[in-house]
Amino acid sequence: MHKTLFVSSAVAMAMMAAPAQAQDSVFVGHLADMSGPTAFVGKVYADGVRDSLAYINANGGINGTQLEFETIDYAYKVPQAIASYKKWKSRKGMVAMQGWGTADTEALISFVAKDKIPVYSASYSGHLTDPTGKNPNTKKPAPYNFFYGASYSDSCRGLVQWAAEDWNSKGKSGKPKFTHIGANHPYPNAPKAACAAYATELGFEVQPPVVISMKPGDFKAQCLSLKSSGTNYGYIGNLGGSVLSLVKSCNTVGTDIQFMSNIWGGDRKVFEAAGEGIKDYIFPTMNPFWSDEVPGMKLVREVSKMSDPSGEEQRLHHYIRGVCSAFFMKEAMEWAKANGGITGENIKKGMYVRQNWVPQGLDGVCLAANWTEEDHRGVNQVNIYKGNYNNGDVQIERVSQMTLERRDDWLGF
Repeated sequence: MHKTLFVSSAVAMAMMAAPAQAQDSVFVGHLADMSGPTAFVGKVYADGVRDSLAYINANGGINGTQLEFETIDYAYKVPQAIASYKKWKSRKGMVAMQGWGTADTEALISFVAKDKIPVYSASYSGHLTDPTGKNPNTKKPAPYNFFYGASYSDSCRGLVQWAAEDWNSKGKSGKPKFTHIGANHPYPNAPKAACAAYATELGFEVQPPVVISMKPGDFKAQCLSLKSSGTNYGYIGNLGGSVLSLVKSCNTVGTDIQFMSNIWGGDRKVFEAAGEGIKDYIFPTMNPFWSDEVPGMKLVREVSKMSDPSGEEQRLHHYIRGVCSAFFMKEAMEWAKANGGITGENIKKGMYVRQNWVPQGLDGVCLAANWTEEDHRGVNQVNIYKGNYNNGDVQIERVSQMTLERRDDWLGF
């Protein structure tokens, strides 16, 4: 079994301290993909979470309570994720978990609900947003699941809205054609049905999905399929090397298509690797970029120094989302400590006490969030950017901002 364990140095020191001090700590598990098929971005996000937890400990913890934490590389394998969760619960008394992928997060829904352990995932699956089963079409209520950002479904809906406006602004006639492109896996599939339904609602002609592996490969056959179907807008559900292979394969066979990706499929690292093949690539974000001068970036850069004391490393926006996730959890823990103690149940309650919530010190970095006991769609804003590569220079510009309705039929979907 492939498993890598990381233990914070601050925690190691706390474990050697006097028993009275050791008792004033709580345990947080952290699942990460550092070596599996999503490690391309998994490492980046995991660094944001780990640096944040270390920074919180170095600056007083949760009002004096230290965070004991471990990062386990579960290599994107569901059985390893479940085994790690069970170990942390039984042996460590875990009060909260920072999670990662869609397949493992969805597999743990019933476990964490029963055990009352909040999970802050890097999966933005819409299936995690209905805490009570209010929508009769919700597969499984997820009362203890939270994530920072718009769901995959809402992000894709925002992209489809943009595509409809783009089609009309170019004076095109007839119905534009839309295709979902991605692996047959819970992560790329999470928004597939929801986004196709909304595309149809907006007047798109939805084509059969095109399946490509999560691993890099030769996707010319799939690109020829997209070309023959006349697809105008393609939503990419994969990330990293798979995206690079798709872009290059479609350029090779001359597929004329507007690519739009999920939030993990678009970043400076991808554009630099793709080089001149990247043109007008559309992707969503939930954060500013490292070079953006917004008030909260001062704190993000201090957090980054926990693993990069020089302060010279240029972090991707995935890293910053990891920071936001950890700091929302931190403030819910602070409320819990002041209102009965840092337990999973109290941390969950702490997620509902603020409206238009931005963690302290992260203004302009984390979008304002609103979680309620009946609706875990914390963020319904989607910022849409365009990426290009020109003569060695990556150019990224914002092209739109979409605010999604909180429709009852979209809850948990």
